[in-house]
Amino acid sequence: MEFYSYGFSIGPILIRYYSLCFLAGVLAGAWLFGRNGKRRGIAPDTAWDSLFWILIGGILGARLWHVLLPSKSSGITLQYYLQNPSQILAVWNGGLGIPGGVIGGLFGGWLYCKKNGFKLARFADSIAPGLALGQAIGRLGNYFNQELYGAPTDLPWALTIDPDNRVRGFENQATYHPLFLYEMIYNLINMALLLWIDRKFEKKLKDGDIFLCYLVIYPVGRFLLEFLRLDTAMVGGLNMNQLIMAVTALAAASALVIRHSLKRKAV
Repeated sequence: MEFYSYGFSIGPILIRYYSLCFLAGVLAGAWLFGRNGKRRGIAPDTAWDSLFWILIGGILGARLWHVLLPSKSSGITLQYYLQNPSQILAVWNGGLGIPGGVIGGLFGGWLYCKKNGFKLARFADSIAPGLALGQAIGRLGNYFNQELYGAPTDLPWALTIDPDNRVRGFENQATYHPLFLYEMIYNLINMALLLWIDRKFEKKLKDGDIFLCYLVIYPVGRFLLEFLRLDTAMVGGLNMNQLIMAVTALAAASALVIRHSLKRKAV
């Protein structure tokens, strides 16, 4: 067995720490989904039964997001993928976008609900805290890959990046904001907030409200963290991740306000 900074090998098999973090995030998220779903009449086994659908949809969505909005440091553009379509499915070469993963996972969950007669809104509410937990654990994999770091900094908790992994234009900068760690902590806060809201306002919530809260809380944090990010997806001079996060948060917040305003009027 041989060990490297990014993983270890057992004979000819290379196991990356990023993959182990991803797997741990999936399992932890599914476990919390199972516990949280019981309160809504969803059997814990359903979380594991639906995992294949959600995971496949999430991976495909995350990859498609990267293909459409590749980061600058990848050195790859959408045009490259259009000219080399075989590379679109080459997930092992890196490139997954969480927003696309959420969309794809939700679509996979919708297919599962449609097939088995579940209500998607209630299903999504049960998933939301587990999704935030899975994101938090999965972000730890960025540490081993030396990716998703922020602007240069000399703060005591700064992360040292090897020269080969530095974004072009910052080759002489050694220490950076550990952006993955900031998002990891924020995702844990997101999970705690969703669980608290779910229990504190249980009698006032409608099906779908918790997932809408997720679509407010996560995009707000991601929008703010993008200000520190060096590796952005720019289109026409606009940070597309930041723009989409802003639109998503505003739309979800508006949906929450409107559906509860209508409820009060009906009462």
